[in-house]
Amino acid sequence: MANIWVRFLVGGLALLAAIGYKNYLDLHAPGKRPDLDNKAFWGPKSRESVKEATVILPFDISVKPEIIEDLKNQLSRPLKAQEPLEGVGFEYGFNSKELAKVVKYWRDTYLANWDKREQYLKKFDHFRTEIQGLQIHFIHAKPTQVKGQAPKKVLPLLLMHGWPGTVREFYDFIPLLTTPSDKSDYVFEVIAPSLPGYGWSQGSSKTGFGVAQVAVVMRNLMLRLGFEKFLVQGGDWGSLIGSNLASLFPENVLGYHSNMCTNNSPLASIKLVLASVFPSWFVDSQYSDFYKGLGDLFGTILEEMGYAHIQASKPDTIGNALIDNPVGLASYILEKFSTWTNTEYRKLPDGGLTKRFTYDQLLDNVMIYYVTNSITTSMRLYSESMITKQMSLNVDSLPIQAKAGCTHFINEITHVPEAALTNKFPNLVHNTHHRDGGHFPAFELPQQLYEDFVAFVKKADL
Repeated sequence: MANIWVRFLVGGLALLAAIGYKNYLDLHAPGKRPDLDNKAFWGPKSRESVKEATVILPFDISVKPEIIEDLKNQLSRPLKAQEPLEGVGFEYGFNSKELAKVVKYWRDTYLANWDKREQYLKKFDHFRTEIQGLQIHFIHAKPTQVKGQAPKKVLPLLLMHGWPGTVREFYDFIPLLTTPSDKSDYVFEVIAPSLPGYGWSQGSSKTGFGVAQVAVVMRNLMLRLGFEKFLVQGGDWGSLIGSNLASLFPENVLGYHSNMCTNNSPLASIKLVLASVFPSWFVDSQYSDFYKGLGDLFGTILEEMGYAHIQASKPDTIGNALIDNPVGLASYILEKFSTWTNTEYRKLPDGGLTKRFTYDQLLDNVMIYYVTNSITTSMRLYSESMITKQMSLNVDSLPIQAKAGCTHFINEITHVPEAALTNKFPNLVHNTHHRDGGHFPAFELPQQLYEDFVAFVKKADL
């Protein structure tokens, strides 16, 4: 009788093991590419019958003088912000005493030198072209070669920002990419677009324009420019759009590099839960301080991600509150350059803003949102991406076949361990950790990001 029960037990365990293994294979199995319309029209209905203009034209980013004068007048109004609570830095948001300093500098120093700031923003060649009904702005920076030296190999690079960033983040990063260096055998021909709805790029007139659809537009932009194959680098939304692009169009992507690699597949979610319980199984002990588990993640969501909820649910409400409200706009945007650079900066009365950036750098970024009136359209990307219809495309279940590189800057909001990235990035050839830097490394530590990027390209052997 005992032998029968042993057989039942062994058989039951074998059956459970087989079911578990089958479920694991199902979770690990690559998904099916969604059927997206690569020519979908996202412009206003009034132009649907108009043939797309494929011409690529230089674009003048000059700002009308009356806009600057009006801004000066608005910044001259008395600031009625409430006094911060005693002993509080940025824990409650942007400290009003620091805000008064920013506004004074903006009005009296920055705008007094607007001609110089505007010329600085024009240092690269700007262009626009129509893609799927949208006027898309981009910087096109071509590489240089050094006379008398063997020419470097040139690779095209699609460089994408996120929110609340702009192409301004890349102004110190781009020259490193386009200038020959003894650190790399490559130079890069850089295409840095303003994402649709950001800065000088037109926003969609229709619903349903999430990260997958933006990825299609970005891919079509590169094809329009004559690049059939190219590299991708992105952070924030640029990371997610780039990941979607690499998953959907493997034939076009030479390699994918990101300072915010993510994986939202079911298998990755299971691994993240297990990594919180058994961290030593999933995380190299020397980098354990990067990966703080789900408890820390949930705490971060509660403390720092309220903006994402409101932008994913009511982007136009907060957008309307910030239109023609330069002080509110600066407060809303610049607070992220404090806490996302280093969450410890929340404890400081000035938010640590100038520990990594200058007021000029930060206000350049704010000005791009202000003069283009793009804050509302930029935030709609949240509402169009964080919905069931977009998530049901299941692009995260499509592995990125291109060689991939992920780099982790320690003060990034959250990190995904390599073990949870592998099913999304089966050709992950580069995974590095930096004990400095936060969410905006191209803006904050351009040299460090450049060195990481070229190290990835060397490993990828492109």
